[in-house]
Amino acid sequence: MTVKLNKKAFGHAKRLIRDGKTVKDVRDDWSEHAPSAEDENKFLEKNGYGEYSEWYLGVDDEHPDEQKGHYKFPCGDFKKIHRCAVISAESRAAQYDHDDIREALGQLLERIDAD
Repeated sequence: MTVKLNKKAFGHAKRLIRDGKTVKDVRDDWSEHAPSAEDENKFLEKNGYGEYSEWYLGVDDEHPDEQKGHYKFPCGDFKKIHRCAVISAESRAAQYDHDDIREALGQLLERIDAD
């Protein structure tokens, strides 16, 4: 599995943080705040994979672009960036040695906490 940083999503997340579209929650909140599979499917049906991809900091090139499995490390709920999602994803990226993704998530967390 080759997972790499999704630069498009990283830019999207930075813009959302800059525009104040964040939820400053705590780490353990992500299990409650994460979109359900049904929410993901509705978003995909309405917006397509182009917009869907903007919410995932990692891409797995072992899966096709138009498959949910291609997208890893969610950072929000399709409306706002969630601090809890960023923290959770940063931990998982570190666990699996995805250093570029971990570093990008660390930068996002710094931006969220700076506000």
